[in-house]
Amino acid sequence: MFKKLEIVEWMDDSGTEIVHRIPQSGSGEFRLGSQVIVRESQDAIFFRDGKAMDTFGPGRHTITTENIPILTGLVSTLFEGKDSPFRATMFYVNKKTFTDMKWGTKEPIIFRDKELSMVRLRAFGSFSMKVEQSHLFINKIVGTEGRFSTDDIEGFLKGMIISRLTDLLGETIETIFDLAQSYDEIGTLAKARLGDDFGKYGIQLVDFYVQAITPPEEVQARIDERSAMGALGDMNQDLRFKTATAMGDAAANEGGGGAAGAGVGMGAGLGMGMTMANMMGQTMAGGGQGSNGQGGGGAAQITCPSCGKNVVSGKFCPECGKPLGLTCPECGNAVPPGTKFCPECGSKTDGGKACTKCGADLPSDSKFCPKCGEIQE
Repeated sequence: MFKKLEIVEWMDDSGTEIVHRIPQSGSGEFRLGSQVIVRESQDAIFFRDGKAMDTFGPGRHTITTENIPILTGLVSTLFEGKDSPFRATMFYVNKKTFTDMKWGTKEPIIFRDKELSMVRLRAFGSFSMKVEQSHLFINKIVGTEGRFSTDDIEGFLKGMIISRLTDLLGETIETIFDLAQSYDEIGTLAKARLGDDFGKYGIQLVDFYVQAITPPEEVQARIDERSAMGALGDMNQDLRFKTATAMGDAAANEGGGGAAGAGVGMGAGLGMGMTMANMMGQTMAGGGQGSNGQGGGGAAQITCPSCGKNVVSGKFCPECGKPLGLTCPECGNAVPPGTKFCPECGSKTDGGKACTKCGADLPSDSKFCPKCGEIQE
């Protein structure tokens, strides 16, 4: 049973339908004299026996043997009169611009970055398209489907976009740090390259936009760390800032309050800051603990056997002038007089002593200094 059609028209209520077939299944019974209404944004194409008979542009059209001359011989031999019926189908093509269509990568794109080596990128954006050649679009894409919407073709177009974009990224940029300033250029080049791909299906790529090209979250985290290090700048300046901040906090929070409390707090903060500065200075200078337990670069200290003062090691006490003892021949550390073994390295010292005048090392039984001749007590 075929549907008799005397007034043929179609309007898209969904906003996404590109092609609509009348009737949606089978063939319709058209009559000469039937009215065909086509909107400004539409084309209407008659098909009979699998062939396109005629294309109607915007306006009201009457089906006659004049606008479909191929039917003249067939219809006139089978029917008499203006309203003779024939079976055919009508395809309405929506030629408006379909906007805000989305594209994006399903799988990351492997990209060789000059700064980050290999990196995986995801990209997404939007585009707009319209049917430019109705016959070509129906024959190559739609076929005999009853209706065809943007959802039916969006996946196919996305595949073309990602393929071209992958190639374009490898040719255009060297590092992802240049992406932000290249979005417009990438979009323009991609549109130019995709124009021919879309055109062979009767489609015009109207607009193409790149909204973002991003690496994975773990790579973004490393980039954030790198940015933070760059923002930190000079380590010495940062240390001074932290020291000053610590002093301010200590002055505000410690002590008994008032001027006295502020003084105590500032003193504590200053002491902490000086300690931190000294520690950093020693570390940066290559300091460390030496073999004698003293800080790198600092002189060893010993206790004078005569006056009991802690003094810098040497041959004579700077407080009382008495000899400080012997020097170990192996490690060079000072040892008390009469000591037979060095307390630092364990080397034998022969229990010697030092000259009371010049401080030279003497055997324990010497009565005269072999260096200056001084009589030893």
